[in-house]
Parts: sequence; structure tokens; C-alpha cells
Amino acid sequence: MEIKVRQLTTCEVSADGGAISLGFEDVTGSTAAVNVSLNQVGALIMTLPGLLEAALKARYGDQSLRYAYPLASWAIEQSTDTTQRIITLQTEDGFKVRFSIPKAEQGLLGEALTQPMSEATVRPN
Repeated sequence: MEIKVRQLTTCEVSADGGAISLGFEDVTGSTAAVNVSLNQVGALIMTLPGLLEAALKARYGDQSLRYAYPLASWAIEQSTDTTQRIITLQTEDGFKVRFSIPKAEQGLLGEALTQPMSEATVRPN
């Protein structure tokens, strides 16, 4: 079954925290919801950014396009694993993403951020 979504209407967490529900209205005006288990939410979240970039590249025929969120704030905190730190990046509208950074990568990241752009444009590790 294919459903063409006109707009997202609700986003909710189940009472027990075991799932999320994404409510939407389809192009005919009917409403429905997709319930995704907590186990599958992570997989969905990891998949969407890649799909978004692939769609942009396909639509505009430009393989250099990237979908970038404007950074409003960031925070670094110590993980319970002392070899890791957690960095949180946040946009003005409240979208947040967190990454754990192994100790060996922390210095490399700091160094990459202080380099002139010509040297730090792409810094794979």
C-alpha cells in the first residue's frame, strides 16, 4: 500500500515509551498514523538524512549538494564511559543530535575545527 502524505499532523511517544506515532494527512484528506517500535526508531532516524540528501541530488542533478542544519548551540559532556565524551549539536528550532566521541578522536576534531578551511574542508578519519 502506498500512501502519499500531504502533511505531518502529530508526533507522539506511547505512554510506555516503547514506540512513537507519526500522524499525517494524505492527499485525499484522510488521516492515519504510523506506529514505530522503539527498536526501529533508531534505524528510521539513521536512514532519513541519507534519503534526504539522495533526494536533493536526484532532484537538482548536483552530487555536491548537502542538507545542512544551521547550528545554534553545542554542548560537550562526559559520558559514563570515561573514554568517551558526548557532543550535542542543536538548531534554533530545537532539533538536536548527539554523538559519542572516542578519546582518540576528540583531539583530532578540535584540531580540525581550528584549521583554515582550505585544509579542513574534508577531514575523514
